[in-house]
Amino acid sequence: MLTSKRIAYYRRILAAYVLRRTSQLSFWHDTPTENTYFTSGALSEYYMDFPKKADYGGPCDADGIPLLNYHGSVGLQYNPIAIAQFGLGNFNLWRATGDEARIARCLKAANWLVASLERNAAGLAVWNHHFNWEYREGLRAPWYSGLAQGQGISTLLRAYLATSKQVYLDAANRAFECFHVAVEHGGVLYAGPGDDVWIEEYMVDPASHILNGCIWALWGVYDFALLTADPWAWQLFSIVSKTIARRVGEYDAGFWSLYEKSNVRVEMLASAFYHALHIVQLRILYKLTHLDVFHEYAERWEQYRSNDMARTRAFLLKGLFKLVYY
Repeated sequence: MLTSKRIAYYRRILAAYVLRRTSQLSFWHDTPTENTYFTSGALSEYYMDFPKKADYGGPCDADGIPLLNYHGSVGLQYNPIAIAQFGLGNFNLWRATGDEARIARCLKAANWLVASLERNAAGLAVWNHHFNWEYREGLRAPWYSGLAQGQGISTLLRAYLATSKQVYLDAANRAFECFHVAVEHGGVLYAGPGDDVWIEEYMVDPASHILNGCIWALWGVYDFALLTADPWAWQLFSIVSKTIARRVGEYDAGFWSLYEKSNVRVEMLASAFYHALHIVQLRILYKLTHLDVFHEYAERWEQYRSNDMARTRAFLLKGLFKLVYY
């Protein structure tokens, strides 16, 4: 029997890929690429290129801020992660071309981020998603994300780098507060066994440790450390980097990478897009940390991606997971 969650999932897939309608999936699923011009050890261009996201064709609001179309009862919505990536993509293109229209777009995104910071129930400044979203038991609006916090900070700090306007740095400082606080107290950090610390993309129980979300959020911590020299930011970057280094092997299914680790009966394999994203993210983490394990798994997962049988197996098992849980 099809559940309402499963029906909603199939409708999103049908809209994006079969009917070719513009949907939120149209924004997210570009080709992950490393920006080879970023400067390690200094705040500069963002670590990944988002050229398609920088040139997002809409829908947008009257100020040119992206709106994602989730269709159905959710409809058009602001997504702080999408807006941050739109800003970061335009920042990179500004640095590459000098086109003032690009930095103007980046600053529009940064201004939206400044204006949209809200206090959560714990009194911490977060970027809320004001729509319900189905992830496992479902996220009920308003909900916040460690990924949104990290990429929002990355965008604000680059806006500050471009303009020296204190409003952007002040907002980044407020947004960083949640990186001092555990999930159970309204923050984004999850302390696991031993010395493990994760940055959680979704605040769910049990914690899911989504790999791409943790890494993207971690880059926001790194950016904050670079610009402010905050001791805790440097310490947290080191702790979480070492956590991922110790645990990355647990995301290796032997033929493909896993999207998350939530100890469910059927493991959640990464889609082809997220598997490619993992490879790019690990290559960048290797450059930021010089930990060999990131290079090793990036190469291994690239070999998986080149294997036709592995890709087919991953596609079929990913479909099985969706049938069971969504």
